[in-house]
Amino acid sequence: MVILSKIYTKTGDAGETALGNGSRVAKHCMRVTAYGTSDELNSFLGIARLASSGEMDKALSRIQNDLFDLGADMCCPDMEKDNGKEFPPLRMIDSQVLRLESEIDEMNCRLKSLRSFILPGGSTLAAHLHVCRTVARRAERLAVELATIEAVNPTAIKYLNRLSDWFFVAGRIANNDGKDDVLWVPGANRG
Repeated sequence: MVILSKIYTKTGDAGETALGNGSRVAKHCMRVTAYGTSDELNSFLGIARLASSGEMDKALSRIQNDLFDLGADMCCPDMEKDNGKEFPPLRMIDSQVLRLESEIDEMNCRLKSLRSFILPGGSTLAAHLHVCRTVARRAERLAVELATIEAVNPTAIKYLNRLSDWFFVAGRIANNDGKDDVLWVPGANRG
């Protein structure tokens, strides 16, 4: 249970923050940058939800909750020390990745195959989902980079990878099941 009774603590005034295990690190360290980007993604997702409804909104809500799980996972280093802890840190698990894959497959069944790349845009919701897609890709790149120097839950990286694919397909769904996708026309403006 999280209890936030005071929002500012002044403990970060010198440029450090606490990780989930209580250790203090620079606010610009790679781990903080990686999970901070997933938080940024969650904020963009909140904006996307303003244009969503029904089943799409429910799916986006699930993803927002997952992104908090992902942040909780990534802010806790020392994965090898998880076993035996009375309260082990929350970690992303395979079922979260599998749910995304299942939803991608379900949405993709409604779409015609692409014959061109698509431009981010179309409907308002599709445009927001494409922003989410690109921020998810950045979060994934940062998590992969972090994994070269520190332990990172591989399932968290898989989740981010599938999530950007999910946003791509969901963006097509938001464009009238792909009928209103804006297609890239290579060299169209070369005159």
